[in-house]
Amino acid sequence: MRAPRKKPTRKIASVITARLNGHFSLQMQADGSITAFVDGHSVNLGQLSTAAMDRARNLTDGLPLASFAGKSAIAREVDVLVHRLARHGLLEYRLSFPRDEQVLVVIEPQVPEYWPQRARLGEGDSIVLSRFANLRRRGNEMVLESPRSGALFRIGDPAIAATLAALSRPQKISRLRRHVTFFNLDLFELLLDSQFLLKLDANSGDGLRVNEGDGNLVLWDFHDLVFHTRSTEGRQANPVGSTFAYASVVSPLPAVRPPWPGKKIDLRKFFTSDPISPFLKLLRDRHSVRDFDDEHPVTLAELARFLDTTARVLSEWKSDANFEGGPEITYSTRPYPSAGSAYELELYLTVSNCEGLARGLYHYDAGGHALVAIGASAQQLQALLAAAEFAMDAPGPPQVLITIAARFGRISWKYSSIAYSLILKDVGSMIQTFYLTATDMGLGSCAIGTSNIDLFAKMTGLEFHVEGPVGQFALGRGKKLLVAN
Repeated sequence: MRAPRKKPTRKIASVITARLNGHFSLQMQADGSITAFVDGHSVNLGQLSTAAMDRARNLTDGLPLASFAGKSAIAREVDVLVHRLARHGLLEYRLSFPRDEQVLVVIEPQVPEYWPQRARLGEGDSIVLSRFANLRRRGNEMVLESPRSGALFRIGDPAIAATLAALSRPQKISRLRRHVTFFNLDLFELLLDSQFLLKLDANSGDGLRVNEGDGNLVLWDFHDLVFHTRSTEGRQANPVGSTFAYASVVSPLPAVRPPWPGKKIDLRKFFTSDPISPFLKLLRDRHSVRDFDDEHPVTLAELARFLDTTARVLSEWKSDANFEGGPEITYSTRPYPSAGSAYELELYLTVSNCEGLARGLYHYDAGGHALVAIGASAQQLQALLAAAEFAMDAPGPPQVLITIAARFGRISWKYSSIAYSLILKDVGSMIQTFYLTATDMGLGSCAIGTSNIDLFAKMTGLEFHVEGPVGQFALGRGKKLLVAN
């Protein structure tokens, strides 16, 4: 006897919804105006009709994207509101089965432009997990993140983690549908669009490092790219800077380390009363300046001298690589030390107030000792300068903001594992050179600990993993302090 045929089960479609992320409050007024309040700040989100406002209230629990994708007047109003919320980082998205209220993933945008999109997949397509994808514990949750992605995925179903493990090797969609514990095509298409997954073609081979989809990524180790994106602004939604996150847990460490026990060798008896050398005086006079004299700004001649002293190419030379069959490599010599003589650092000057030089963004050509203007909008310039002003806790923007960028491949072509570490050491050498030169010239200066790699990419058109910010430095004429008699 034949076994009775199983009745086909009806597939339940998953739904993507937009939802307020809970880090702010949304107030709707009787006149239709909507305002978001975040950390004591308010954001005006415009006005809605009564019908659109009624639908927008559902954003508290979740509003399906399809519900405002139509052409009706109400849908268009809600669509504008939701995109405004997204640009301000006030939304999260959920992929769920609405019938049983099972949430598969919660998507947390890491960049304001993120919008959930599905990259189409067919039964014959092969996919593999990106080597930059990272599944880890965060609090009591499992999260999937990647320095390449504009979003972080909170995993709601443990079976998803097992499926991701299976994707460490290339798998066809048809095979996944038959063999994995968890299968949801919508999720795979979302992960593919967010670059957690790669779709392989005939030229992609096995999907290993050299086939990651971007030749420049071959030069990046996993931990270096994660460190770059998570220690800067622009591609993450986490707080950056002086947040004092552990102030209630751990006491601050003392400014000076308690001495080791044991016999001391007192070095003060070797002190001489010889006159202080100019270099020693320069070291001791160096300090950060955050308040600049905009009535007497730095001049173009002073800026040219500063760049000549600190960053100009002094000579160029060639050498064979120190392995058999290696290519000839070009090198340069500059005023500061650099790991392996790579000199991977480039300078981009955002000029706010410099006598003889128009406001704008410039690249410093260290070989030709010249400035080259780069087309950047007034809004982008203002955003970069305002961020520097905020980071310095200064009363105004710097007269010249120097963004130190790295040509990452220049140093990672030779060094593995320590490439990004070496870049940051080079940045430290350059910043000290900047400080001493500015002090010697009587200018004010201040190192800045943050930079926005996404904003820089938009201003220059450079991919964030090809050439991007690794440091910033403010330069200008410092205000003279009035000392009372």
